[in-house]
Amino acid sequence: EMCIRDRYQRRVRGILSSRMSDSKQLLQSLAQGLPSTLPEYPPRDETVPHAPPRPVQLSESDFKQAISNALRYFPSELHADLAPEFAQELTDHGHIYMYRYRPTEYEMKSYAVTDYPAKCEQAAAVMLMIMNNLDRRVAQYPHELVTYGGNGSVFSNWAQYHLVMFYLSEMGTDQTLALYSGHPMGLFPSHADAPRLVITNGMMIPNYSTRDMYERLFALGCTQYGQMTAGSFCYIGPQGIVHGTTLTIKNAARKYLGKESMEGVVYVSAGLGGMSGAQPKASTICGAIGVIAEIDPAALYKRHEQGWVNEVATSCEECITMIREARTNKRAVSIGFLGNVITLWEALADLAEEGEVLVDLGSDQTSLHNPHHGGYYPVELSFDESREMMHHDPDQFKQLVSSSLQRHATAIGRLCNKGMRFWDYGNSFLLEAGRAGADVWVNPENQNQGFKYPTYVQDIMGDIFSLGFGPFRWVCASNQEQDLVLTDEIAQEELQKCVGSSSNEVIQQLKDNILWISKAHENEMVVGSQSRILYAHCDARRNIALEFNKAIKQGRLKGPVVLSRDHHDVSGTDSPFRETSNITDGSMFTADMAVQNCIGDACRGATWVALHNGGGCGWGEVMNGGFGLVLDGTDDAARRAAGMLGWDVQNGVCRRSWSGNANAVAQIQAEMDSNPRLKVTLPNNADQGLVETAFKSVQG
Repeated sequence: EMCIRDRYQRRVRGILSSRMSDSKQLLQSLAQGLPSTLPEYPPRDETVPHAPPRPVQLSESDFKQAISNALRYFPSELHADLAPEFAQELTDHGHIYMYRYRPTEYEMKSYAVTDYPAKCEQAAAVMLMIMNNLDRRVAQYPHELVTYGGNGSVFSNWAQYHLVMFYLSEMGTDQTLALYSGHPMGLFPSHADAPRLVITNGMMIPNYSTRDMYERLFALGCTQYGQMTAGSFCYIGPQGIVHGTTLTIKNAARKYLGKESMEGVVYVSAGLGGMSGAQPKASTICGAIGVIAEIDPAALYKRHEQGWVNEVATSCEECITMIREARTNKRAVSIGFLGNVITLWEALADLAEEGEVLVDLGSDQTSLHNPHHGGYYPVELSFDESREMMHHDPDQFKQLVSSSLQRHATAIGRLCNKGMRFWDYGNSFLLEAGRAGADVWVNPENQNQGFKYPTYVQDIMGDIFSLGFGPFRWVCASNQEQDLVLTDEIAQEELQKCVGSSSNEVIQQLKDNILWISKAHENEMVVGSQSRILYAHCDARRNIALEFNKAIKQGRLKGPVVLSRDHHDVSGTDSPFRETSNITDGSMFTADMAVQNCIGDACRGATWVALHNGGGCGWGEVMNGGFGLVLDGTDDAARRAAGMLGWDVQNGVCRRSWSGNANAVAQIQAEMDSNPRLKVTLPNNADQGLVETAFKSVQG
């Protein structure tokens, strides 16, 4: 029996070794850059979702410029073949994606870091992260290089992908790759502690940061919308937002319903895309009944096949029957409603006004940062009709979006009058509904008084950010599941150590996250790379990173670990209708924090940094940034992690304390007490009675 077992084990090792060898061989083409001859044009693959055509109306000179801009990536002898092809792409799709150059010789997914043809491990890790962002299981429109949010691009075209992979294969530890909105400007000499990549996406002269300008410049190939973690190569699939959504729903139940247990609680929302797809999974993790509407059948059934949506309803009547049954039995379940969410909201509002209130909590995660190009679908049209109209009659489509937003807000208002609690999920729902003339303002005559509904940061998560907790992430670059399991165990141990020395507010958050990480593996979160997300504060992030690095050095972890976070974090994003919506000193519209954060991370040893215009609330509405940091078991990696992760959290806590948040003041004071080198300016809050007296003294 032992001989049989030994032979079997040798055979398995041989198969695995052969597969690894095959992967390594396949990926050698990444080092070749753009093919020197025209590759065969791949047929359109209808097994993956494709981005809707972009309704861009370019002038004749802009149309010609877009073709010229695309051709400059290629030798002049290929221009005669490519020019008419690119002109047709621009006509049909509103953008030149360069479909001919989409790689087909290998599967687009994350591989073990050792499989990549790179001269330094940091560069190989970036290659892994890029390919994960374009994995068909992960990306929303993989062949259009869109990871999530309808237009969150990794690159603007496939030529950029090939060139970036070439530069990464050539990169040494004394070079830095500069990326301008997907375009690789080139490798520049630097040094080992400098970032290997500096990424900017959508940086604009402020006066020109308009939607129309974005559409024009994206069509020209001059800029792109990197969303948050699409263009910074740090997306980890819907798991990346599951944890934050879980915490939001759980804390909403605590605040609005006074409940720890969510048995029988119904949460209704919309969207099952790259980010919003987290909602059904988060609902069941909380023990609630999650009802998520989605108009795109491909998106809904993708989540159903992944097990994130438990049951599917194809009519309002069927959906309402399912809700009643789950409420009666207090059964945690996620229900995907195939249809327009407005029809569901209106049906639920009708029932509520007849005396049957079936919904406790509500929100929305449609991609309203991109309302006219596939992020939101009018109730009057089917999915296919909408995609047709947005391309061929964009003005009429915009009018229907506005009227639908009015109906959407009205139905929500009717339910809130019957006791439902609603919040904006930072997707620009209230902003776009307000622009459409919907009933969402406290006082329509004085919009400075704000919206009648809160944003989730403003009302639920803002105080958690102010304690320094945010979406810390890591990717096991070995691509081995056992490495991820071990990192989960290490993270849980480090969180537990923090409990004894923390305030009550911090302890509650630590316990929520200990529960999360203890269940993460059995909840089957992974889609794509072997990655994890965990809300952690400054001490926990730093300690977890140092323990990961030690485990790599000891050989307990079989490969490097890439640290990152969502840009939606304590310090990473200035966004007046989301991340900084609870900043009340008037500075919510400034962007110093996000810019300072990116620069500070670069100065302190990040492997790469990114700064983006846009994000969850849309182009021109947000400034956000992120980082990647490769842990390789060296003392240098430990030094960089200890210094950079402290700044990456403390910057935002300090800014929030200066605006007057009590949690942030207490947290930054505790940070200063533990680190004598940290000295920050604390606020001396004014007596409002004294301010009122001073104001009256100068009035006529």
